[in-house]
Amino acid sequence: MRVRKDAHCCIRGPILDWLHGRRMAWRPGNHHRIAMKLYYTPGVCSMAVHIALREAGLPVMLARVDLHTHKLAVPENGTDDYYTINPRGYVPLLQLDDGSRHTEVASLLQYIADLVPERHLLPAAGTRERLEATGWITLVSTELHKVFSPWLWHKETAQSTQDECKAKLARRFAELDRHLQTRQFLTGDTFTVADAYCFTIVGWARILKLPLNDYPALQQYLSRVGARPAVQEAMRAEGLVRD
Repeated sequence: MRVRKDAHCCIRGPILDWLHGRRMAWRPGNHHRIAMKLYYTPGVCSMAVHIALREAGLPVMLARVDLHTHKLAVPENGTDDYYTINPRGYVPLLQLDDGSRHTEVASLLQYIADLVPERHLLPAAGTRERLEATGWITLVSTELHKVFSPWLWHKETAQSTQDECKAKLARRFAELDRHLQTRQFLTGDTFTVADAYCFTIVGWARILKLPLNDYPALQQYLSRVGARPAVQEAMRAEGLVRD
């Protein structure tokens, strides 16, 4: 079957085809939705949003960005310059089905969760449980994400700064480890988008070879979240795992 260039198609199942350079995900019940587009780089903070979209069962097109060159893997409107899409130059950027574009992980996670309340990716607004969940999102953003990045990703960072960042991360890892000794996920026994964010950011410790041996509950948590089908789908689509 020939696919028109302007067609909006959703493909699901074991076959993940490239459609004009962008992968598309689909889940049953979403045939009435137009796919959003996520601008991402494999394994970075945008993966939290990618995981959330798949956990939500929302159709999404992926547009890969090289953060070193700020180039799109597949040019759009005659250019591969990502700055024409996002003047800030970073990911994630989520383009909604109305064409509007939005950034910031914490905001996007809450937006996605609220689109599908039946998935229970966040508790209802105005509840104590919601306050707890958004508190974890904020903690991951300020106490983990912003400690890892940019300081530990750049070789030119002073050693004293790196040591300070690693010490702070160790304290937060210990806190998470204690917390997770009595629960499956950050807010209890239900996965939320806060877990998508925590899994993504804490996972950087392995890439940077920061030891997690002293945090067995945290390690088990990472394995538990990483085994979820939606998480595996997101990582596979980003080329981080293979069948």
